[in-house]
Amino acid sequence: MNWACSIGLSTKPSLVYFHSLLNSHIQTKNPKQALLLFRQLYEYNVKPNDLTFSLLLKACTSSSSYLNSANAEIEANQIHTHLIKSGVDRFVYLGTALLDLYMKLGRVRNAQKLFDDMPDRDDVSWNALICGVSRNGRHSKALELFVQMCREGFRPCHTTLVSLVPSCGTHELAFQGKSVHGFGTKAGLDSDLQVKNALTSMYAKCADLEAAEVLFEEIGDKSVVSWNTMIGAYGQNGCFDEAMLVFKRMREENVQANLVTVISLLSANADPESTHCHAIKTGLVNNASVITSLICEYAMRGDTESGELLYKLLPQKSLVSLTALISSYAEKGNLGQVMECFAHLQQLDMKLDAVAMVSILHGIKHPADFGLGLAFHGYGLKTGLTADSLVVNGLISMYSRFDKIEDAFSLFSEMREKPLISWNSLISGCVQAGRSSDALELFSLMEMSGPSPDSITISSLLSGCCQLEYLKFGEGLHTYVLRNNFEGEDFVGTALIDMYTKCGRLEHAERVFKSIKEPCLATWNSMISAYSLYGLEHKALVCFSEMQEQGLKPDKITFLAVLAACTHGGVVQEGRTYFQMMSEKFNLMPSLQHCACMVNLFGRAGLLDEALMFIKDMEIEPDFTVWGALLNACCIHQEVRLGEYIARKLFFLDSKNAGFLVLMSNLYAVERRWEDVARVREMMRETGGDGCSGISVIEMT
Repeated sequence: MNWACSIGLSTKPSLVYFHSLLNSHIQTKNPKQALLLFRQLYEYNVKPNDLTFSLLLKACTSSSSYLNSANAEIEANQIHTHLIKSGVDRFVYLGTALLDLYMKLGRVRNAQKLFDDMPDRDDVSWNALICGVSRNGRHSKALELFVQMCREGFRPCHTTLVSLVPSCGTHELAFQGKSVHGFGTKAGLDSDLQVKNALTSMYAKCADLEAAEVLFEEIGDKSVVSWNTMIGAYGQNGCFDEAMLVFKRMREENVQANLVTVISLLSANADPESTHCHAIKTGLVNNASVITSLICEYAMRGDTESGELLYKLLPQKSLVSLTALISSYAEKGNLGQVMECFAHLQQLDMKLDAVAMVSILHGIKHPADFGLGLAFHGYGLKTGLTADSLVVNGLISMYSRFDKIEDAFSLFSEMREKPLISWNSLISGCVQAGRSSDALELFSLMEMSGPSPDSITISSLLSGCCQLEYLKFGEGLHTYVLRNNFEGEDFVGTALIDMYTKCGRLEHAERVFKSIKEPCLATWNSMISAYSLYGLEHKALVCFSEMQEQGLKPDKITFLAVLAACTHGGVVQEGRTYFQMMSEKFNLMPSLQHCACMVNLFGRAGLLDEALMFIKDMEIEPDFTVWGALLNACCIHQEVRLGEYIARKLFFLDSKNAGFLVLMSNLYAVERRWEDVARVREMMRETGGDGCSGISVIEMT
């Protein structure tokens, strides 16, 4: 049965009928059916005209899923061929429509050639070219085309500026953006609402919030796009409270939120539950983009269960939402759920992207999961993901985490182009694996043939100096920091304090700390730890008080340093106070490390009964470190019976750890129980751990 009969037609269908069908496919965003209809048109010897091609091109650009399909580029080339054969390529509006299709497919070169071959061009053609080039990330080229357009006598309109301004939304092109703004003002185009919104967004991306605010307030009748632009502007620059205030003003002015509003709010760190409720009230929760954004936000905040429930509501599963869930599970170390999501992804005939791959690699932290890391390395080779430097950096970090430095070096050497992030990944990996000498050698090679180091490179190297106690090299890095104005970076200052502290130069660490105008929490923590390490508990506690006066809220690391200071100073009552303060005032749940500090504090003070009661009252199961702290106290106070009781517990917790056997041997030796000393030493030899060898480091200058 032929096509005409199948739809109830006894005669050959007319071109007008084909056009009506093409229009229906545009409405339903079904380009595949439109292309099939176009082929059938030729089967019935119906000659297409310029309107036919216009409708066909419009149908092709109506669906984003089609534009991402494998055959879209081939079919665009075929349409181009038919245009030429039919002789309708002389129509400027058809050439412009085809140019737009090429740009949306990312085929900038094809679009540029088509534009260059056009016998006639108009303002719309130039606008389509500039917009397409800008959308494909070729920002400097977009500005060049704008200049060329003006030189050739074409008059830019508000559409031209709206297409061009997004290209200037980088710090590097901020000056050019201001020039375009000036051009728009001179040409009388800056009063257009779309132009104002585009300029507001541009200034926000250039971190010039003051200019963005001025433009926003100049808009008399603000549309929902204007409000969304300003919410997004504050969100991009980390001004989350201001973003919420703009949203509040928007609601007060009875402007109805749309899906972009919800997505912008989530990007501005809005509470996902409140935003979710608002989306339900306004009926926006059924939109796939809103659901995906909510999934990403829930997953990012660790509420993977809510994210997964929402994911099940998605009518069409997307790679973005699955990637968010995979990243969240990987961050929690829940590799079982990661593999379930990965299997689901394969069932949907999707492939991991670089972001998801890196998230999984970062989640592989336990030695037992190293085989899984190797499997994903194989997957990356098979799918071509290892060509992405982001994935290679993730693999380098993973291999370094498991002391496979040679494999990390092999991956690095195979890279054709070695960006700074790759050098940083390998240097950091060497330091984490305890191979700081390799990190310093790599830095020397980097200075000779690699990119210039940044603050992250310097921070990693300073950590390496801590391991090796290379004071001279650390001082050299400090000079480099001052010469290159890196001292303003919080983590560089923190790394310098840590380096000087561990290399025995507390006065230098204090000098660095005092030179930082507004120390962050990590920097305060580093200084409190420094005083604690040197037994200056009074200075550590004063530093803790000063930190709070600056409006900073302590975290778990702060309290570890404070409790360690109390332990070294033997100030038991203060230790009790700070431990209670942690949960009662700051709502921080003490970890096993905090509990070990308290046991150590009680134990050193000879309060062994209190230490034992503290362990029994713990809400979490005590680990090797907690019991080890009490055993150490038994050695100090020569409590053999309690020590033997604890040693039995430690043996069952980790029989391969010889540390507790060394303590028991020392405890027996103090009591002159030489037979027990010999028995414990024999146990150490049987378990393969005859104590830990110490090392001494001397820096030759």
